[in-house]
Amino acid sequence: MGRLTTHVLDTALGKPAEGLEIELWRCEEPAEHVSTHVTNSDGRVDGPILDGDRFSCGVYELRFKAGAYLKGTGQSLPDPLFLDIIPIRFGIADQDGHYHVPLLLSPFGYSTYRGS
Repeated sequence: MGRLTTHVLDTALGKPAEGLEIELWRCEEPAEHVSTHVTNSDGRVDGPILDGDRFSCGVYELRFKAGAYLKGTGQSLPDPLFLDIIPIRFGIADQDGHYHVPLLLSPFGYSTYRGS
């Protein structure tokens, strides 16, 4: 069976982003909130974000609550923040695949890709 995972690294501080809240949404009409997770000390959530019977093909969105995380790091930040909620919309086409969606984060930019 397939699964969805993530990993968040704070590139400005050079370490995993601990305590960052992530929401998973299924993007159908109407959009459905699937789950909420918080990253651990390694910048990962404990276990897959989506797996088992709930893992199915479709369009999803991970919403990374970067603003709240960044405010908690003690960095000098502008008001309002340049980045707050980072939405990453992606498709799952393989019911048995491993979809890994990492986020590299700083106060002024981010990047993502399909990892392994």
